[in-house]
Amino acid sequence: MNKEKRAEIFHRLRDENPTPTTELRYDSPFELLIAVMLSAQATDVSVNKATEKLFPVANTPVAIYSLGENKLKNYIKTIGLFNTKAKNVIKTCRILIEEHASQVPNTREALEALPGVGRKTANVVLNTAFREKAMAVDTHIFRVSNRTGIAPGKNVLEVEKKLMKFVPDEYLLDAHHWLILHGRYTCIARKPRCGSCVISDLCEYKKKELD
Repeated sequence: MNKEKRAEIFHRLRDENPTPTTELRYDSPFELLIAVMLSAQATDVSVNKATEKLFPVANTPVAIYSLGENKLKNYIKTIGLFNTKAKNVIKTCRILIEEHASQVPNTREALEALPGVGRKTANVVLNTAFREKAMAVDTHIFRVSNRTGIAPGKNVLEVEKKLMKFVPDEYLLDAHHWLILHGRYTCIARKPRCGSCVISDLCEYKKKELD
């Protein structure tokens, strides 16, 4: 995979979807942070169903912290790992209140210091809420990067670093969203939809099914 191919891939993905964004519903950096924390090993659809009931009741660190862990669980109990997530969300809210004036910090170090926030979650918040060039590599992006040859790697960190290096700068801000949506709806896990893929002629996947 050379830089000309990569540039054309992202050019086409941009043409197909000029303004990509997350499918998680949110209205503030804090709502996004909570939604992403809840989305680990869960679908965006399931998270949105929970937060559409939670956020009208509590959508600030003080409000969610005031709910307490048990009441929070009632709102998110349909999401996988809800016990651990409730505990982490409450702890995170307390830290935001005490150390960040109830604001979501905009640095990786401060984000990753929050309970339940790892590198991937921090990257999503940095990229989506604060519009920084960051790459949150989930299972979809890991698969697409390896399958297409855009940025092959043995683990998510290796893929992340290669994407940050290889994706042309003009596309880097939105590349995370293009890749995740491409993996979610076209380059799916079991049987990629190569016949309806806008980059199939550029992709280096050896088992393409174009019919």
